[in-house]
Amino acid sequence: MIDIRLVRTNPDLVKENIKKKFQDEKLVLVDEVLELDRQFRAARSRCDELRNQRNQISRQIGALMGQGKRDEAEEVKKQVAAIAEELENLEASEGTLEEEIRKRMMVIPQIIDDSVPIGKDDSENVEIERFGDPVVPDYEIPYHVDIMERLDGIDLDSARRTSGNGFYYLKGDIARLHSSILSYARDFMIGRGFTYYIPPYMIRGNVVNGVMSFAEMENMMYKIEGEDLYLIGTSEHSMIGKFIDQILEKSELPQTLTSFSPCFRKEVGAHGIEERGVYRIHQFEKQEMVVVCEPEDSMMWYNKLWQNTVDFFRTLDIPVRTLECCSGDLADLKVKSCDVEAWSPRQQKYFEVGSCSNLGDAQARRLQIRVRGENGTYFPHTLNNTCVAPPRMLIAFLENNLQEDGRIRIPEALRPYMGGQEYIG
Repeated sequence: MIDIRLVRTNPDLVKENIKKKFQDEKLVLVDEVLELDRQFRAARSRCDELRNQRNQISRQIGALMGQGKRDEAEEVKKQVAAIAEELENLEASEGTLEEEIRKRMMVIPQIIDDSVPIGKDDSENVEIERFGDPVVPDYEIPYHVDIMERLDGIDLDSARRTSGNGFYYLKGDIARLHSSILSYARDFMIGRGFTYYIPPYMIRGNVVNGVMSFAEMENMMYKIEGEDLYLIGTSEHSMIGKFIDQILEKSELPQTLTSFSPCFRKEVGAHGIEERGVYRIHQFEKQEMVVVCEPEDSMMWYNKLWQNTVDFFRTLDIPVRTLECCSGDLADLKVKSCDVEAWSPRQQKYFEVGSCSNLGDAQARRLQIRVRGENGTYFPHTLNNTCVAPPRMLIAFLENNLQEDGRIRIPEALRPYMGGQEYIG
């Protein structure tokens, strides 16, 4: 949610930003907000005026009663009653106008950074840099589920019977590999100075509305029936929500946090759920990074966060690239975002394994997270990034470490978490 003062002072900038995101249907919202804001401020000004009048006139009543001028005092009381009635109506109108303004402000997109490439959708995202050499071996790389099944490491049929499509049982060395990758990611991020958290896996509706747009919520979140609770789609939701309605001291920034959680997603949309595979599923685990920082430091942290993911994957011998998200592919709360994609030898292309986002002050403004500075309070910036999210990451791991004899090589960095094992199979 942007600052309404920006809409007042520079509506053309807000409209131009909407056009850059190819959301022309939202242009009318800017003019509506301006008109509603005009009415709101007029109502508030009139309310202040009436309160002053009421206070001044009310003081006359006591004086008139003391002078025995009861009739005149009664007339003044009628004036006070009339003012009170008008004030009550105006205050109700003020509340309605404020709510209407907020509804519109919640869907006007955040101002994107000048460096964001302009494009309609993810097909126009821009490759930034590659790390590691993508290799296609001269032997066949099977589909990832086939690799897991050959190693007796996955059971999709049982999961379909218990839970339906989009779920899985991992077992044996593949399950151990899954857990080892997460344990290694935890220690990797602690080693980079981040504080480790295990957060709540359910959050209230006001936190959901603070961390994401309504459209995202509808497509992602599972609601707990009969309760004001949602299953988290990522631990970012809990971790940013932890600061709701808080005033942080300037000395407490930056907050650099890394969190583990299961993640639950409806995955509503064009992609749908895979019937056979673990790329797009309803439940997975993730090691996340979250930063709350000074506004002027957010781009520095943005670059640090995506670099952490690149470095993590490279320690596991997985080639990756970074892809800049274009304007039309940015969620409305984001200022700038890039995806980290891993190389798939089987498909001979890269696929997404993580996403890094700078949300500016959008989440802080929605959640009323403030910092106490020398000249008053202000909104910090928030950022998040995926360190690793198996089992999707397992696809890249298995394909890039598959040997010709069918075994899976365990990179050195991971061997301590696998009991010293050098190969699976």
